[in-house]
Amino acid sequence: MTLNELFRRVLFLPEQASTFARDVDFLHYVIISTAMFMATLIFGLTGFFLIRYRRRSDSQTTRKVQTSLAWEVVFVGAPLSVFLAWFFIGYHDFVHMRTPPTDAMDVYVVGKQWMWKFTHAEGPNAVGVLRVPVGRPVRLLLTSQDVIHSFYVPAFRVKQDALPGAYTQAWFEVTRPGRYRVMCAEYCGLKHSEMWAEVVALSPEDYAAWLREQREGPMEKRDATPSVAERKTPQEPALQAVRYSAEAPHGELMVAERGSLIERGERVAAEQGCLRCHSVDGTAHIGPTWRGLYRKQERLVGGTTVVADEAYLTESMMQPLEQVVEGFEPVMPSYQGRLEAAEVAALLEYIKSLRGSPRRFIQTGGPVYEPIGAQ
Repeated sequence: MTLNELFRRVLFLPEQASTFARDVDFLHYVIISTAMFMATLIFGLTGFFLIRYRRRSDSQTTRKVQTSLAWEVVFVGAPLSVFLAWFFIGYHDFVHMRTPPTDAMDVYVVGKQWMWKFTHAEGPNAVGVLRVPVGRPVRLLLTSQDVIHSFYVPAFRVKQDALPGAYTQAWFEVTRPGRYRVMCAEYCGLKHSEMWAEVVALSPEDYAAWLREQREGPMEKRDATPSVAERKTPQEPALQAVRYSAEAPHGELMVAERGSLIERGERVAAEQGCLRCHSVDGTAHIGPTWRGLYRKQERLVGGTTVVADEAYLTESMMQPLEQVVEGFEPVMPSYQGRLEAAEVAALLEYIKSLRGSPRRFIQTGGPVYEPIGAQ
């Protein structure tokens, strides 16, 4: 048994199933070990001083105490050095955890009382189950349809709030196949404790095979509920507890939806009138062109700049007058309450597809799947 595994078991921590789980736990071990050492040292010295320098008689007087600059420097410098070490280790881990790789696979996550909806940019979608390949970075783009939720996977050491009307992001890379529990870590109502899901990590080969299987043809409503025997299996706690509502069945719910996420985004843009003001070929219009917009640095009214990422694009849909691009009039109406989370995700993927050369649709050979009951 390694020292890392010993510490993990002694502290009752969950398994480590992501690339940065060990780094997070290492800082945890360092802080706890240092705190325990310092507590033992302080209590030990306190006991020693109480005995060594106790008053031995009523006539005994205390000698005049002379301060020592050297000892003061030691007592201030030592704790400061420890705190700075904690800070630099934590800052390094924070930057790593907040900076997803450029080749990460995007998954849109919508929190809703009381379920998690997962929308793959490249394939099937589902409620309650997120399938990902092992060894590939996965970026989560999180939002909420009602109140604040918090997406939490203990085995990955990942926790990120999902906010209504905005997108936040988190990422992870699973290190081994398995099933990992997803929980909501922000109180969100009466069934907060039942807002569970699971991440199913597959080998790259199994994931590719599963993706092909989902694209083979139309699929009716599917209930991937485990059997009674499977529900009693201790290795699959998430499957025993996934609940969506009193009426909905347990398990994974999927239903066919026409076209890819990009194609659905193009339909939404046309239906909502977005293309009346925004061009997709780079020409100037009432609003900024969508061609090459994603990840572009835009200059705003007032002289500040912003990168047109998912967070900014979503804010521009919901609160378009907050950050207006320089050279354009503040005439865009708000789409708050007019666009569902799934439609926002589709629009974002459509805008992303307009980078570089003109986009051409690629047929996938089958439908993309949209969860039931998660509009």
